[in-house]
Amino acid sequence: MVWVPLSPTSSDRRAPLRAPSTTTMSLEWLMDWSWSLDGLRDFIATGIQSFRDCDATALVAVACLLVLFVWYCYHVGREQPRTYATVNALMQSAEANGVQNGFVYCHSPECVRCSHHDGLNQKLYHNLQEYAKRYSWSGMGRIHKGIREQGRYLNSRPSIQKPEVFFLPDLPTTPYFSRDAQKHDVELLERNFQTILCEFETLYKAFSNCSLPQGWKMNSTPSGEWFTFYLVNQGMCVPRNCRRCPRTYRLLGSLRTCIGNNVFGNACISVLSPGTVIAEHYGPTNIRIRCHLGLKTPSNCELVVGGEPQCWAEGRCLLFDDSFLHTAFHEGAPEEGPRVVFMVDLWHPNVAAAERQALDFIFAPGR
Repeated sequence: MVWVPLSPTSSDRRAPLRAPSTTTMSLEWLMDWSWSLDGLRDFIATGIQSFRDCDATALVAVACLLVLFVWYCYHVGREQPRTYATVNALMQSAEANGVQNGFVYCHSPECVRCSHHDGLNQKLYHNLQEYAKRYSWSGMGRIHKGIREQGRYLNSRPSIQKPEVFFLPDLPTTPYFSRDAQKHDVELLERNFQTILCEFETLYKAFSNCSLPQGWKMNSTPSGEWFTFYLVNQGMCVPRNCRRCPRTYRLLGSLRTCIGNNVFGNACISVLSPGTVIAEHYGPTNIRIRCHLGLKTPSNCELVVGGEPQCWAEGRCLLFDDSFLHTAFHEGAPEEGPRVVFMVDLWHPNVAAAERQALDFIFAPGR
């Protein structure tokens, strides 16, 4: 842009003369301002042209990375470390005071797995609120509904399915599940059948007629004998037992849906002697499915869940919902030996990942 001075008019000639310094400064300022606008316009035009020359795919990739970075920074700044503070700690370590003969005995009246009291729902709701404050209410609708109406759910359930502690509503209800419900874990367990069986046989050599070997627990039954050897009991590892079955314990870490840090999670070897009947009972919750891998399965052994009988098979997994009324028995001859299964609790396939994380927090051992 070029500024051309106008010729003075007659009136300008008659006007009094102004200080030349002021006029010169104004013209210089205007000239600088005009050249600044030209430079800014050229800079913007150059930037637009550079943007047009860039590869569109590269620009989209950069934009996506920038959005992901902003999202990551937001969530990292928003989250707090996940710590499980306990009001009445059951134990400082799994080998301390809480393990007796390989079985975790709960000494706390606050344990939601072992005790029933009027304040249970309030405690569960408090745990849910604490979780939501640390993380999110997103995806917690079904858990919130279950805790809010827990009393109604437990009291109005038909007698065929009555979980004793916690019922999560709107889960598909069936006594048995197909192998495809947790296909990865079922196939992994079956591939390691011989490994688990060998470790059991080593343990079983310690049995005698006069004493119960260390690590084993005898359960009450109407008739016969029922023994269990826990690797994980109510979400707590039993270190002494795990060291005696190291390969089986390592296998648990490879399972995708094994319930870990949760009072509803167990893993054990279960042995029924001939002539044993387990009384009918309900499990504590419907959020899990129980998996039995047959290790030794004599004839005349059955599991009955919800009135439906099934037989175990060696090297094969049987999945069922133990919140249904269920029983088991071994009516085989004494010379056939015991019925033995490896039992592990897996998540119900219709419990979402966000719900699993929240339930692990709410039902963490010792909360």
